Amino acid sequence: QVQLVESGGGMVQAGGSLRLSCAASGRTFSNYKMGWFRQAPGGEREFVARIIWNSGNTMYADSVKGRFTISRDSGKYTVYLQMDSLKPEDTAVYYCAAGPWVSDYHYWGQGTQVTVSS
Repeated sequence: QVQLVESGGGMVQAGGSLRLSCAASGRTFSNYKMGWFRQAPGGEREFVARIIWNSGNTMYADSVKGRFTISRDSGKYTVYLQMDSLKPEDTAVYYCAAGPWVSDYHYWGQGTQVTVSS
């Protein structure tokens, strides 16, 4: 059974940094994509970034490009989201997700809260 467990959320001032982690287990993730999504209060879940497990190819939402970096440690089956230059509008619950790279995301974590104060 696939499990995705996020950690690393918290409260930070604007301009600060946080690093989120997503520990993945339950299968091999070859040919999978791993993504980060977020949902602000009253808002819809939105795409943040994704990485293709095998190739390391990355993609970002325009709103975080240049500030966030997604990476993975294949040996630890862990995906990271380094968030720098945080803004109050980055406040949201952040979710890790996984799925076949040619299909939808099938698996989701429970989410971790990120709060950025001005």
